[in-house]
Amino acid sequence: MIKALLVMEERRRADVYPPHVMEKLADLVEWQAPAMTRERLAADPHVLSEVEILLSGWGAPVLDAGLLAHAPRLRAVLVAAGSVRPLTTPDFWALGIPIVSAASANAIPVAQFTLAQILLALKQFHRISREVKELGRYPDEVRVAGAYRSRVGLLGLGEIGRLVASHLRAFDLEVVAHDPHAPAGLGVPLLPLAELFETCEVVSVHAPLLPETTGLVGGRLVARLRAGATLINTARGAVLDEPSVVEVLRGRPDLTAVLDVTWPEPPEPGSPLYGLPNAVLTPHLAGAMGAERGRMGELVLDEVARLAAGEPLRHAVDPALAGLRA
Repeated sequence: MIKALLVMEERRRADVYPPHVMEKLADLVEWQAPAMTRERLAADPHVLSEVEILLSGWGAPVLDAGLLAHAPRLRAVLVAAGSVRPLTTPDFWALGIPIVSAASANAIPVAQFTLAQILLALKQFHRISREVKELGRYPDEVRVAGAYRSRVGLLGLGEIGRLVASHLRAFDLEVVAHDPHAPAGLGVPLLPLAELFETCEVVSVHAPLLPETTGLVGGRLVARLRAGATLINTARGAVLDEPSVVEVLRGRPDLTAVLDVTWPEPPEPGSPLYGLPNAVLTPHLAGAMGAERGRMGELVLDEVARLAAGEPLRHAVDPALAGLRA
């Protein structure tokens, strides 16, 4: 049997690795110690001496030279979470050890949440509902773009952006995108960034947080949005230049920003976002919550089964693309 160790935070461990997943893992691996946190591992790194596969999730240990020196038999790392950037280091990549990400499993609830918000946005649900409350009656006239032949823009065609695009194909919509790293053949027309904002009824942000995307969506871009348009961000809060976006939202009550992520997260006490009527705030609801997190553990379980059977991994991260993940 493969010698294994599970290291992640306690708070979400039972969600990510529910009983049915742990039971099946027990048939495939020999646990070298009970599941532990990265703090507990730091206090006793010698537990890694015989470990062949390291399983993790939120709260994963950083795979630096110090930790790796205690794990001479390590041959795979499997992470039941999205990005592996926070835990990988040049020392880790130099060893050529495969690392699995459950980003494709986490993409499912994010894409579902985004789809729901896009469809609501095309009916201008948030704008009209707040106008009804402000007026104390129904508006005299209601005009919305609707979900027929309207243009929806996706900023980023990574795992989640592609899944959102796939979902939107079931509707009579024009889906376009902006992504300088998008491979050919995705079937989604690519537009310049300014044109994406100028011509779409909804723009949904799915760009990873990189030096070149930090603050990418600022007030000048948001000001280009059409009357009644909606901006959705389920990616990373810092992709938006929030101060300049807030200023535009203050002056454009016709616009709506659905912000499932912010920077910082949560917004600081007294943040103008809390009092801005056309900023819809949700506390990172789009990502896997509750039982949804079990999908990521099931993905890791499937990968462990492949390792045990001598089969190739399906979700190993390409080192050349690792830096482009959110």
